[in-house]
Amino acid sequence: MCCLGLANCVDPADLLLRGTLNVVVIDGTITNLVEPHVILLNRSTADPLTGLPGSVPITKAVVEVIVDSAKVVLAHETLDGHYHLPSDFAGEIGHAYQLRVTLAGGARYVSTQQTMPSVPPIARVRAQFNPTSLPQNQRINNFYAAAHEVYIDTQDPRSQANFYRWDWKLWEQQEWCRTCVQGQYSINKVLTLISGNGLEYYQTGDSLFEDCFYPRPSSMQPSLPFFVYDYKCRTQCWAILHSHELNVFADTYSNGGLISARRVAQIPFYQRAPCLVEIRQSGLTPTAYRFYKQFQDQTQTNGGVADSPPSVVVGNIKNVADPQESVVGFFTASAVSTNRYWLDRKDSQGIPPGLFMALNDREPTPEPSFPAAPAIYIITTRADKPPYTAVCSPTDSRTPFKPDGWRD
Repeated sequence: MCCLGLANCVDPADLLLRGTLNVVVIDGTITNLVEPHVILLNRSTADPLTGLPGSVPITKAVVEVIVDSAKVVLAHETLDGHYHLPSDFAGEIGHAYQLRVTLAGGARYVSTQQTMPSVPPIARVRAQFNPTSLPQNQRINNFYAAAHEVYIDTQDPRSQANFYRWDWKLWEQQEWCRTCVQGQYSINKVLTLISGNGLEYYQTGDSLFEDCFYPRPSSMQPSLPFFVYDYKCRTQCWAILHSHELNVFADTYSNGGLISARRVAQIPFYQRAPCLVEIRQSGLTPTAYRFYKQFQDQTQTNGGVADSPPSVVVGNIKNVADPQESVVGFFTASAVSTNRYWLDRKDSQGIPPGLFMALNDREPTPEPSFPAAPAIYIITTRADKPPYTAVCSPTDSRTPFKPDGWRD
């Protein structure tokens, strides 16, 4: 349920957190793919007046996944509140998984056991440009509504109940790699030196830095006015964006039939350049489907997190000592079928906002080039002079590694 890169991302946990305080949030999904498996632990800090959700990570917990009631797989905390299972871990269809969490204070939480169901392959993918696709609450900068609507076909298996969830992952070519607020990007470490008359000045040293340099406060230097500088990528770089709405389905009335022309994505028209879309078709357990379906229905009814709060949807994680404690989130196991689709955007119309504008709600502000002076003057002995380009550091929302399926 974790969504990255989109301001309008609808997270079921956020919906439930409106108007609540001090609630434990535990969330994670096991798939049959060798991919990052992350268990998220947070505690809500929702504003009691506005109801707007916020959270702080829960650290130093012991997080374990129990496989078939026997094998224990330990997750390690890599970032505050982010607990990663081993990099080579992948679930298996037909096997059962249960989450066990012990907080630093001793509180213990367990999920119900989830047996991973199978999922059919995606048979066909197609996309169609729609200049008015995005609803008002999803439009870029409250204006840009154009998107490519992605449709799939899949053959539903006969003689069994199947529950589906669709989401997507998107790679966009990225031009700008770093933003420095009240600072300047430097390739080498910046040293603060003292001149003969006692004034401070800045000069680069020999060691690599590749980061924003922020001058320290000093009584010798006047305070700087507010400024922001943006830096282009030095190498190829891709932004990674994720889906922003729940999309679930049960085959109750179409068992064994062809699921045809199911809309599974609306890819915003960020820029004219082509992009790569991964469609993910997940098989849900019955309990996971009911959980997500309630949130999907409430989101459609209420119009989103800005409207009245929905009723509490009970997840499948409980406090062992206090079963009455409200715990937000869900732990489940889902087999996933994927299809990577090259979206060339040749049928697009109109002028897109640009990726930087779409993600930052402003145009980029490059560091001034000579003869214009930057806010901070740094002496450098490098052959290449500032403004520099920035490295494309790999994160959850960015990668310097060409995605499989990308076309140059």
